[in-house]
Amino acid sequence: MPIRRQSSSRALLLVAVVAGALVAGGCSSTGSNTATSTTAAPASTSAAAPTTPAPAAAATVEVKDMKFSPAEITIKAGDTVTWKFDDRAPHAVQGIGDVALGINSPIIHKGEWSHTFTTPGVYRYLCPLHPEMKGTVTVQ
Repeated sequence: MPIRRQSSSRALLLVAVVAGALVAGGCSSTGSNTATSTTAAPASTSAAAPTTPAPAAAATVEVKDMKFSPAEITIKAGDTVTWKFDDRAPHAVQGIGDVALGINSPIIHKGEWSHTFTTPGVYRYLCPLHPEMKGTVTVQ
């Protein structure tokens, strides 16, 4: 069993190092765009009546088969993008650069997460667990 603990510890350390490198690498961007995010709990079987109506998603990005689909979307300022996770591996959405620092979902295997974009600009993101998975949200 000590081998598994060591492997798990190394995997966690690797994820932490990659995440830190992504944040540090993105610090050289310029721009003053801001965005707000909301998290949605993973899908459940029980339905509860919401106390306030949820904002309608302007766009949906499927996170499946190790890719974001569509990888590039264009929305209007104030619109919300919802990422729907349904893959064999867990994923997350993390902004790249200063402009996209507010984009930071939890690691999700199945469920969804939303982010409302309030300022026009180009927001690049990736999955920190699978850096080859990348996407762009253009806000007009």
